[in-house]
Amino acid sequence: MKNETVIQKGIESAQKLSMNGIRPMSTGEALRKSAGLLERSEIAMVGSNDQDGYPNIKAMFKIEAEGINNIWFSTNTSSKRVSQFRSDPRACVYFYDHERFSGLLLVGDIEVVTDSACKQRLWRQGWEAYYPQGVTDPEYCALQFAARWGNYYHGLQNVSFDL
Repeated sequence: MKNETVIQKGIESAQKLSMNGIRPMSTGEALRKSAGLLERSEIAMVGSNDQDGYPNIKAMFKIEAEGINNIWFSTNTSSKRVSQFRSDPRACVYFYDHERFSGLLLVGDIEVVTDSACKQRLWRQGWEAYYPQGVTDPEYCALQFAARWGNYYHGLQNVSFDL
């Protein structure tokens, strides 16, 4: 989809909402919609902090989620991201649905997990392309994100909530 098309579609959606009135969204509704957005999403933008405190953003595959509180990713043990999370576990995760013009920001902490049982549970067929030694490859680790709070955006509204 061309950028102008996405922008125009967003403007048209906002104009329609403005003309028809905006029904206030409750926290419960925002939490339900957040869960739906998270379930539909396969990729998240994950933010970490570098050694100078500057944010770094990276697109990552969402491997698994337990509600909106716990989200799992995987990456290389030697990656810059792992080093950053070991130094500073504070993180943010953002999911976006361009078809529905909705977004979910979650803020919390990421733990680097190298536990073999956890790695086995999260392992996916075909990952040998990334980790030639399979599930026991020392380059394979998991990232467990634990959300503290979030913000859901949809229909010209932002609803923040604690978790």
